[in-house]
Amino acid sequence: MKRLQNINDRLDALDMHILRVLTVDARTSMAELARAVGLSAPSVTERVRRLEDAGVVRGYAAQVDPRALGLALSAYVRIRPVPGQLKRVADVLAGLDAIVECDRVTGDDCFIAKAHVASVEELEALIDKIMPYAMTNTAIIQSSPVKRRLPPMSKTELI
Repeated sequence: MKRLQNINDRLDALDMHILRVLTVDARTSMAELARAVGLSAPSVTERVRRLEDAGVVRGYAAQVDPRALGLALSAYVRIRPVPGQLKRVADVLAGLDAIVECDRVTGDDCFIAKAHVASVEELEALIDKIMPYAMTNTAIIQSSPVKRRLPPMSKTELI
């Protein structure tokens, strides 16, 4: 069997099928996964281990609905630090529990952060903690017509 040495090695069709099944339900048993992809349980277990060792599969996590935690409002916050405050803004963002993910980006803004809060008042308080060091532009999420999913795994999937 071909062994992935690192994340940049090529995946075959079976690897991609395994990833698709695990993305839908990461709790799928090895026996169920084997049936889904047409392999034996030991073979699929070895492939999953290989994908993990190569860093293709980085982990497994529960998906928690923020609304179930009382966080009814989700927003994207675009952040443009004032000159000299880039590191400070990154530190402030890392310290805010309501920020669930943040990316440093190119363009006019330096960061785009996603936040979950209980109310508009909490969103305002969150923004107030950033404002001494940056300008912000906030967009409240109304709905998510495309849920988080795998990126394209082949050139034919790019379209």
